[in-house]
Amino acid sequence: MTSLSVFSPRSGESMVILDQVRKGIFYALLIFWAILSIAPLYFTLVFSLKPVANAYTPPIWWPFPFTLENYQTILQTFELFPRWVMNSVVISITVTIFRVLFCAMAGYAFARIEFPLKNFLFNLLLVSMMMPGVVTLIPSFLIIGPGLIRGGISLGNLTLPTGFNLLDSMWGVIVPGMADAFGVFMMTQFYKSFPKELEEAAMMDGSGRWGTFFRIVLPISQTQLLTLGLLTFQGAWNSFMWPLLVLRTPENFTLPIGLQWFRGEYYTLYSVVLAGSLFNTLPMLIIFFAFQKYFIRSIASTGSKEG
Repeated sequence: MTSLSVFSPRSGESMVILDQVRKGIFYALLIFWAILSIAPLYFTLVFSLKPVANAYTPPIWWPFPFTLENYQTILQTFELFPRWVMNSVVISITVTIFRVLFCAMAGYAFARIEFPLKNFLFNLLLVSMMMPGVVTLIPSFLIIGPGLIRGGISLGNLTLPTGFNLLDSMWGVIVPGMADAFGVFMMTQFYKSFPKELEEAAMMDGSGRWGTFFRIVLPISQTQLLTLGLLTFQGAWNSFMWPLLVLRTPENFTLPIGLQWFRGEYYTLYSVVLAGSLFNTLPMLIIFFAFQKYFIRSIASTGSKEG
């Protein structure tokens, strides 16, 4: 007995209609979330282009009356604004360079080198990723500042300090960010899937561990290093809580902290504040759109690897 499969034209049409409905719902959700994501940036731009006196008056959908006086106020009235921008640039670039290098070195060590307590230290690293950053603020502040033990540890005539005494300096902001648990974990997972044949070939040619790492491993890790660098730069550029605790002198402020000076005790010039915040947002937008293909490629490749 042969069974014949009968195709109904109506069932085919219903499947096509169902697919179109699903696709329409999918695109509607994408458009909805895109509007929600773009709306804050759009209204920031709109209110920054309105006079202070008309900040709360309709219309709110476009800048009317149009003015650039808020940007002129920032650049001409606040003499320290260029200094704040430069401080943010220096801190962000320095933290990015050190973190990318140290996380790559630590990740390579965890992935390739056998040493005592390796698994324990790696698990401890994973546990530290689960801890909220607020929990480590006080210990980090004591280590960077006066020390865990005031006066240091006395060993006869020798006194060992327990802190770096780096408060109110850019190095006080930079040092705690030189390494990061997530960066070490990310690079470890990448190097676990890294082909050992390349390293073995380099070592057979007489290259040592350091030479192999800097000449072979790092150049091939460009995509992952770039992704880690982008994430690090974004975090350092937008960091507010830690610089607020460490920095005391206005000349040493970063841009997110300096923007708080635009707020008064009893009132806030929101148009000026939003204009200043665009200076903080614009570099990140440029960097993201310039390097987004590398970022997406790295996330996709990292998620597909086993380690």
